Amino acid sequence: MTAKTVLDSLKPLPPDAILGIMQLYRADDDPNKVDLSVGVYQDESGRTPVLECVKRAEADVYAAEDTKSYVAIAGNAGFNRGVEALVFGADHPALADGRVATVQTPGGSGAVSVAGHLVQRAKPDARVWLSDPSWPNHRQLLGLAGLSLEQYPYYDRSAKSIDFDAMVGAVSGMRGGDSVLIHGCCHNPCGADLTAEQWQVLADLCERHGVVPFIDIAYQGLAEGLEADARGVRLMAERLPEVVVVASCSKNFGLYRERVGSVSVVSPDRERNRTVASNLSNIARGIYSMPPDHGAAIVARILADAELRTLWTEELDEMRDRLNGLRRLLADKLAERGTPTDFSFIANERGMFSFLGIGREQVVRLREEFHVYLVESSRINVAGINQGNVDYVADAIAAVLSD
Repeated sequence: MTAKTVLDSLKPLPPDAILGIMQLYRADDDPNKVDLSVGVYQDESGRTPVLECVKRAEADVYAAEDTKSYVAIAGNAGFNRGVEALVFGADHPALADGRVATVQTPGGSGAVSVAGHLVQRAKPDARVWLSDPSWPNHRQLLGLAGLSLEQYPYYDRSAKSIDFDAMVGAVSGMRGGDSVLIHGCCHNPCGADLTAEQWQVLADLCERHGVVPFIDIAYQGLAEGLEADARGVRLMAERLPEVVVVASCSKNFGLYRERVGSVSVVSPDRERNRTVASNLSNIARGIYSMPPDHGAAIVARILADAELRTLWTEELDEMRDRLNGLRRLLADKLAERGTPTDFSFIANERGMFSFLGIGREQVVRLREEFHVYLVESSRINVAGINQGNVDYVADAIAAVLSD
């Protein structure tokens, strides 16, 4: 008989839902299979490409690199300054006043983790409010930081649009010092984004009730454009004394495996900004010690070089235009088939994700009968559609809705 050990107290956990779907897809040998589950950008051939600007910047980084020593706990300084200018705008008053502290993190997930630990350290009884729905890992990362998590209504699944009145009611009832996590653009998983007017209303509410905006902008540039997509962040940072912003370079630079992200905190003044900066570095030191440099050095190079930056914005524009074009294409194809559900909302949403709004049984039928894979919430990755499979996907969706 095996002796009892400390590890015996652990309980097995269910596999990650999206990773499980990915495994089923890979094991499927049907030539018509389509993957709409995995949350990465794909081109027309179904690949996640390395951007040309990244290839050139990476060659420059390799040529200039003469050491593999650590950079700094806060990360690559050029990257941090470049991301601040990208997210807030180079002339933003919060930057000019020295009120923004930034540290480079291992991806957007690392940014959420560091930010969560900072919020918990600053105000242990604070509640962080997540949208319903939100990126599932928000709950995991912030829960591990020891925060108390709540939900506010955001997406009305029946109306297939934002229930803004309900959101306003929830924010109005939050306590001073609570944080409200808002997706900066390309909401994951529903794709329904706030308008400029709605951002203004939320800024008013946060200011009135002392609520701290916690903005996750993981997809800047993939909704309407680099400047338009950052309007919420910039407005909040201009209007409010405290704002937390987490960003990722996985999507808009295609640097998924390099794990490049950042957390920026806007403080009321320079003195408190220095205190925040020291605490951010201390938290990062305690979680992972030093961030990886390679991807951050690539981004820093692109943002600092006029030619590479121009190339990057052109490639980013192509990605955004493709995503928005695919949304219109899929909506049109479904309309042509006379489906009982009106899918025109897909064309009006932004980013990589949307809910089809179909039931679990229909999702299973899509997978088992038509080899079209999506997660059971009916969330699809629009980037998994291309000219070669869009008719097949539309036919499959129409078929499961016809019964």
